[in-house]
Amino acid sequence: MAGQVRVAVVAGVALHRAGVTRPSAKAAGKVDGGALDTLFGALADPTRRLLVERLLTKGPATATALAETMPLTRQAILKHLQVLEAAGLLAHERSGREVRYRVTPQPLASAVGWILDTAGQWDVRIDRLRRLSSSEPAT
Repeated sequence: MAGQVRVAVVAGVALHRAGVTRPSAKAAGKVDGGALDTLFGALADPTRRLLVERLLTKGPATATALAETMPLTRQAILKHLQVLEAAGLLAHERSGREVRYRVTPQPLASAVGWILDTAGQWDVRIDRLRRLSSSEPAT
């Protein structure tokens, strides 16, 4: 859980630094459910969350450089990077033989917007339940 919170905080800082703001409630309501499923599926794996955190904190890197910092082969890292890229969380840039991966913050901003809007809806429902339960006489 602490690792997940740390990734969320790091992602929030990276979003802020990149100038990406949370979408409005109206825009967040239009987030494609399939895209969110793919994004959350990609982030469900702890190795992929660690890769995103590493790229957010230290900047763009090659699969080889990432593999040096983790107990996985370069090929395993590449497969994880491909899943993250398919989810829209990463982009790559080729420079000669080198391929550098970097985080693309907009999908994270959309997910954060959806989470905050959903949390707001639950807050409204819970407040309504509290009012209803406190207005009924005790028996």
